[in-house]
Amino acid sequence: MANSEIITEKNNHKGYITLNRTSENNAFSIEFALLLNQALKDFDKDDDVRVVIIRNNGKHFSVGIDLKVLESVDDEKLFEFIALMDMHNHTIANMKKPVISSVKGYCVANGAGLSFACDLTVAAQSAVFGTTAVNVGLICTGPGIPLTKNIGRKKAMEMVLLGERFTAQEMYEMGLVNRVVPDEELEGKTEEIADAIAAKSPLAVSAGKRGISGSYDMGYHAAVDNGTKVFAELCATEDAAEGIRAFLEKRKAEWKLR
Repeated sequence: MANSEIITEKNNHKGYITLNRTSENNAFSIEFALLLNQALKDFDKDDDVRVVIIRNNGKHFSVGIDLKVLESVDDEKLFEFIALMDMHNHTIANMKKPVISSVKGYCVANGAGLSFACDLTVAAQSAVFGTTAVNVGLICTGPGIPLTKNIGRKKAMEMVLLGERFTAQEMYEMGLVNRVVPDEELEGKTEEIADAIAAKSPLAVSAGKRGISGSYDMGYHAAVDNGTKVFAELCATEDAAEGIRAFLEKRKAEWKLR
């Protein structure tokens, strides 16, 4: 629905989630967070979807949690509310399919956290990022967790405690953005990357995501063993055999998802 806070559609094995709370610069509300997480879960279960893109209508990707909504939450409901605001961090990490954030405008506070939680990020040159909650007496603990996993403790601590804003190029140099493109090329570059992923073996892509994401909560040796297990399971599939045969026979592989 065009008036929904989250719009979903799919095309050519790509699932699109469009942030559409434009009147509030895509700030997180309860409905917004619920619909976002449900859309992610639905696409993860959809066998026709191989990669998910999160993008935005309006000027800004997301400016974080809606402070007017936060202010209205009773104290005894705050933990439940904040847990919902942070839920995408769990949802994306638990998904079998990669999620790409396609960012334009402001991507700050919980909006930045959503981008950090995604597997890949493509950013418009004019995009602005930051863990800015500290500037209004709050703190970006939710965004800070995927941030720390991406860049390490000291830089993450600096970003969370200082609340500074960063350009897309600066985020690229820190390893938080995969591609920076002129604003008018954002959609095209995002589609190019998504199409490249969608063309590959869905089982192999899923194994890659599970192997890497699954290592987050593990020690080094357990993570290596987990990667071995995921790879061995992939090698036993029909699609792995098809990929090898197609390569040796110099033809395009036909993926069967088994």
